[in-house]
Amino acid sequence: MSDFEEPIQRLIEYFRALPGVGQKTAQRYAFYIIENSKDKAENFAKAIVDAKQKVRLCRECGNYSAGDLCKICERRNPKIVCVVQEPKDIVAMEKVKTFEGVYHVLFGCINPLENKGPNDIRIKELLSRVQKNGVQEVIMATNPDVEGEATAMYIAKLLKPMGVKVTRLAQGISIGSDIEFADEVTLEKALKSRQEI
Repeated sequence: MSDFEEPIQRLIEYFRALPGVGQKTAQRYAFYIIENSKDKAENFAKAIVDAKQKVRLCRECGNYSAGDLCKICERRNPKIVCVVQEPKDIVAMEKVKTFEGVYHVLFGCINPLENKGPNDIRIKELLSRVQKNGVQEVIMATNPDVEGEATAMYIAKLLKPMGVKVTRLAQGISIGSDIEFADEVTLEKALKSRQEI
């Protein structure tokens, strides 16, 4: 039996389902919503519904976007493509502020232990984009772990016959870590020191 009334318990359970949110944090969030005005709660709920209804994937890169194309694909050089695993990796890479190319989101990496093969991530879309846009360089910015390395090498083998320069971020990023947690100085050095693969 729960210590809370059913509507409060249900709210706590929804917050608890969020990544990185424990029981106590979920309770604090629930009480914050309850203790604030009805307007604030309605605006919060509306923001969630609006995001679900209006955010989609950019038709070029796969990043989250409110339009057909994301702002990066609309404004940047399409000849240099930085390949990342998840949209959150774009946020991390954008901290560098010197990268002038575009991105391509794979939505994962090759991982046989999770039954995720090359056809389960957006590799075909990348190959199509490289051909269509005359891409000159593809920067592999997958995580520096076993799965990220395997994915980078697999994609590099597919791109080499197309005459595209394929580079990998330099190893300023620790092996086994995630791109999203790297600071901007480390990412900038890794981007500048990228190597051909």
